[in-house]
Amino acid sequence: MTLQKSAIAALQILACSCVLHIAQAAEDTDTADVAALKAEIAELKSLLPTQAHVMADVDYNFSNLWFAARQANWPLANFYMNETRGRLNWALRLKPVRKLASGQDIELKPMLQGMEQSGLTQIKVAIEKRSSKDFEAGYREAMAQCLACHVAIEKPFLKPHIPTRPASAIIDMQP
Repeated sequence: MTLQKSAIAALQILACSCVLHIAQAAEDTDTADVAALKAEIAELKSLLPTQAHVMADVDYNFSNLWFAARQANWPLANFYMNETRGRLNWALRLKPVRKLASGQDIELKPMLQGMEQSGLTQIKVAIEKRSSKDFEAGYREAMAQCLACHVAIEKPFLKPHIPTRPASAIIDMQP
């Protein structure tokens, strides 16, 4: 019996040793997997455009929006309005918080929400009503909000103005 008990005890010790070995191997694998995932995330982040790049898309779409509406091409104006809105939201997803020179963080979401609820909504309603007068008022309000955001993030030199020509030379703005 003692030999049998000794054999059982040896098997239990061996089983515990195997469990510990498996647990250590799993932990090492988990650590390696986590490190590989972190490296992959860093690589994917490096492929994303900068917020400035996305804001150049906002410029393109918002400029074309002006000319589409000025030509009363309301379907095209609606397209550029939606593209502008989409790019603003993309810019926010890329960089939802900006760091100020003081070290303080400033969240951009409340600014975009304010813009969505006033200037951009005014533009959208004007497009639906096909009102050039209301469109211009909404467009100017949205530009004022753009400037307010730029000032808040310490970039007051980024001053939007009414464009003098469409950003796109290839799109016909006529209805």
